[in-house]
Amino acid sequence: MIPRRISRMVMVKDLQLGGGAPVRLQSMCNTDTRDSQTTLAQIQALAASGCELVRVAVKNHDTLPHLKKIIDASPLPVIADIHFDYTLALGSIEAGVAKLRINPGNIGSNRKLREVARAALDSGVPIRVGANSGSLEKELLSRYGPSARALAESALRNASLLENEGLNNLVLSMKGSDVRTTVEACRIVAASCDYPLHLGVTEAGPAEISAIRSSIALGALLLEGIGDTIRISVTGGVIEEMSIAKEILRCTGLRRDLGPTIISCPTCGRTEVDLLPLVRMVQRITSHITKPLKIAVMGCPVNGIGEARDADLGIAAAPSSSIVFALGKVLCRIPNENLEEEFGKIVRQFVSEE
Repeated sequence: MIPRRISRMVMVKDLQLGGGAPVRLQSMCNTDTRDSQTTLAQIQALAASGCELVRVAVKNHDTLPHLKKIIDASPLPVIADIHFDYTLALGSIEAGVAKLRINPGNIGSNRKLREVARAALDSGVPIRVGANSGSLEKELLSRYGPSARALAESALRNASLLENEGLNNLVLSMKGSDVRTTVEACRIVAASCDYPLHLGVTEAGPAEISAIRSSIALGALLLEGIGDTIRISVTGGVIEEMSIAKEILRCTGLRRDLGPTIISCPTCGRTEVDLLPLVRMVQRITSHITKPLKIAVMGCPVNGIGEARDADLGIAAAPSSSIVFALGKVLCRIPNENLEEEFGKIVRQFVSEE
């Protein structure tokens, strides 16, 4: 196991962040929060895909009555995302949010920040101080430029202001669209305090690009033991965020309750079947499983079994029938036309016996 940075515990309703809790999965709705029905439908879909915390945008005061409806019906703790108007933070606390996210670069004066801190303290609502490279304070930009140090200083400075009001129920995040800047800012803050850290790369692009940027940045930090919750930024569908996030946590070994790890060979001249549909079939069969299995889908029976001998279960594909194996030992050979049904049975039996 990776030795993790020791962070303090922050409770978001009944969900623990930091303090040795699993790295939590979160996302943000891309719906208009004033459309509570559509927003709740998206939250339900996120919950079904493994999301544990959800953030919604609070753009104006018209949003607040709808925010309360969402909070009351949501299966997940709801975080209010606040920019520019500190009174929206106060209204969100009154509506019953589980957590606030404020941007110190645009929330306003220190007086306004202190007022939010006092209301959060009175209500037991934690705050994420979310420093963003696109909205840093002018004084920090003048001193450091758009750098990791500026991001880190923004988060730490504003956390200190909240601490001075007696609020220690904080989570910090330092996000940029540049991978190196984001990683270095998180390292600086991780060495400077014990608050739980929320990791993410902002404006990371569509899924195929975000998956790479996010995996590099978050993977580097998580493998160093840094990070208590993650959000993958994707231009497009929020469910894609969850798929990427879960795979990052599976690959780093930080969550063993997110379902099987599926490995598959890149194929070569020995491959005599179209392997990608077979991989998709295995993904369908195992999509409901939360146990930490390793399942291999290999393109030929010549090297496949030996190369994937550490897999709990595997398929070595061939043109008419494929070999099913477990931990390097052959279990059976199944005609390809029956493979989905029969392999599904084997997987279900394996899971039930675990």
